[in-house]
Amino acid sequence: MIEIQNIYKSFSGKQVLKGINGTFFQGKTNMIIGASGTGKSVLLKCIVGLMPPDQGDVFYNQREFTKCDRDTKRQIRREIGMLFQGGALFDSKTVEENVMFPLNMLTAMSRAEKRERVDFCLERVGLSHAAKRMPSEISGGMQKRVGIARAIVLQSKYLFIDEPNSGLDPLTAIKIDNLVQEITHEFNTTTVIVSHDMNSVMEIGENIMFLYQGEKLWEGNNREISHTEVAELNDFVFSNKLLRDLKSHL
Repeated sequence: MIEIQNIYKSFSGKQVLKGINGTFFQGKTNMIIGASGTGKSVLLKCIVGLMPPDQGDVFYNQREFTKCDRDTKRQIRREIGMLFQGGALFDSKTVEENVMFPLNMLTAMSRAEKRERVDFCLERVGLSHAAKRMPSEISGGMQKRVGIARAIVLQSKYLFIDEPNSGLDPLTAIKIDNLVQEITHEFNTTTVIVSHDMNSVMEIGENIMFLYQGEKLWEGNNREISHTEVAELNDFVFSNKLLRDLKSHL
């Protein structure tokens, strides 16, 4: 579980995050949603330590992350897996080398142990057959699955995913959503997903935080989101639905 308390962040005098509080639960797909420019990605970066908040605290299973000592911070970071929006794969490495990279950097495992772990992760995301391929030789959806395999190879307790379905066709996006949810439940991870894709929200949003102009306006799940009385959230939900409906008829 991750708890965030009173998170503020400003850039050049402009306040991007305004006192965000919330809890992201273990074994659930937690989502941060909102329109572009609402502070979703900034909040994610504050949570994982890529940028410090101006004010506020982040707790990983009651361990204070923002103000902890170097050793504790290093230990927490080793428990974190991340899937970036663009996949961030190394073009010069094969699929299996990309997945093995964190093991080479952060563990003292033997070559055989690393190989066994990589094989397991690639099998779990359905890519055993692509181990020797280069990123340029596989599709965008497969690249996202490689990114997921790399994110879980260290047996991460916390999984952060930034716009997993960006640039993917609807069918591939559904497969990625299902895979993320399956892995979350199977390994009991605390998964936090930044997204503006209402298809994903409605399918796998077990705990959802809605940001609007740097503030948290609503929190709930995918069964409750269609019945909210928050006007800004309704505008976001139904404008996304309208765009989806239009696309489906083109």
